[in-house]
Amino acid sequence: MVLQAAATSLVASLRSPWSVLCGAAALLVVWAVALAAESYWLRPRRLGRALRTQGLGGTAYRFPAGDSAENARQSQEALFKPMPPSCHDVVPRVMPHLHKTVKEHGEVCITWDAPEPRVVIAKPELVTQILSSNSGHFEKLRTNLGDLVCRGVGTYDGEKWARHRRILNPAFHLEKLKAMFPAFSTCCTELVDRWESKLLAAGCEGSVELDVSQEFPVLTGDVITRTSFGSSFTEGRRIFELQVDQAKRLMKLLQYLYIPGFLSFPTENNRRMWENKREIEGLVRGVVQKRERAMDKDGDIGNDMLGLMLQSNRSSNSDLRMSTQDVIEECKLFYFAGMESTQQLLTWTVVMLGMHPEWQDRAREEVLGVFGRDGKPGFDGLNRLKTMTMIMYEVLRLYTPVVTMNRKINKEMRIGGVTYPAGTVLELPFLMVHHNPNVWGEDVSEFKPQRFAEGISKATKNGQVGFFPFGWGPRICIGNNFAMLEAKMAVSMILQRFEFRLSPSYAHAPCTVITLHPQHGAQIILKSL
Repeated sequence: MVLQAAATSLVASLRSPWSVLCGAAALLVVWAVALAAESYWLRPRRLGRALRTQGLGGTAYRFPAGDSAENARQSQEALFKPMPPSCHDVVPRVMPHLHKTVKEHGEVCITWDAPEPRVVIAKPELVTQILSSNSGHFEKLRTNLGDLVCRGVGTYDGEKWARHRRILNPAFHLEKLKAMFPAFSTCCTELVDRWESKLLAAGCEGSVELDVSQEFPVLTGDVITRTSFGSSFTEGRRIFELQVDQAKRLMKLLQYLYIPGFLSFPTENNRRMWENKREIEGLVRGVVQKRERAMDKDGDIGNDMLGLMLQSNRSSNSDLRMSTQDVIEECKLFYFAGMESTQQLLTWTVVMLGMHPEWQDRAREEVLGVFGRDGKPGFDGLNRLKTMTMIMYEVLRLYTPVVTMNRKINKEMRIGGVTYPAGTVLELPFLMVHHNPNVWGEDVSEFKPQRFAEGISKATKNGQVGFFPFGWGPRICIGNNFAMLEAKMAVSMILQRFEFRLSPSYAHAPCTVITLHPQHGAQIILKSL
């Protein structure tokens, strides 16, 4: 009877709402602990063993953040050590943790991004194989940051990528770029006129110090604004300003992303990024809708990227067209990718020509031979600048704007004799391949544009493929011709009117801020010819 009474009392207590709530909470805690144990302990150990049994070396997993803390520590330490002048061996400073790991464990090795193994693949033949694949099994690594900054064709996979690429291709055809050439010329003329005004203001001194890392974002922003939106220049400039602010705030955010859910924390930086996103999308949506109304009314397309993209989109089958939101994301990508890569190419080209005046003289002699001192650089003439092309290729090799790229495998795959489970992230360190002496020779850390005298294919040892400034394969950057044309135009007009050398205040300190930047600016001493 006593046991029966006790059992009855226990059943009654379990039926009370409070007991049910406690039981549910306990189950929730057990589930959360099990999930955390699987994500941060069991799965990393399991994946690590699977890779190591196939002969891969690498760092040991550190619970719970992997190599994140050590990577951050080494990167911060490197920032306090400027490089010797004219030293181009930048990999140890720009990616110190990756450099150390590859040096100790080989060109295919394991690092840890929090609890996720990341396989570094620095062998050029494997990088080429992965980038050349059209199988759809190598996916872009997507994060929530794309929602704040931009999506667009560069972040999509599969059918959506193919559809967007097909619609966008006409806007980047060389014949269409010719129509945008006047915008390039106008923006570059404004740049050199502004520099001439600064020299005039300097008076009898005859020279002025400029930080070109602050000058070229204005130029590339103006070019993107004019070529993307044409007559909608005012709205375009505001979009440009917001995207610049968004990029700066993104770098503040990156150091906290290892904290789960940090993007949702109500910090001032997060709040402002979401506000920027809403304003940018509102402005772009207004420009797109205004252009679509003009096209409906009188067929006015315009010679800018937006008009060409909308025309190509309308000519597609209705079920294959991009939505208005898709168009907005592509416009944001024009700004973000087009500005960043081109301004860094320009900045490092001027730095290299300041470091190596003999190449500055050779490039100027070529430019003056083709265009004269007062002639405006033309489209066909820019394509004949062999020395300029060699210089820019060498700059892109030594100071690659996008230093590394990630791909995620969506099915079990065998690459280079190793079987990788689905979900494995592969890191392709372009900058490291560009500084590999087995690919480029023992003079790999020297600035030698002449290595490209016979083109890219003959610049490497034994004709290896090892040059990836714009990626490779079917997903090679759609804007590579645009970037090279803009950069050649700007440098040609600068060389026609000025000579320059590095300022004594310049500190050679490349670092990654989305793309490869000069940490302390790029100061030059500018003189009129």
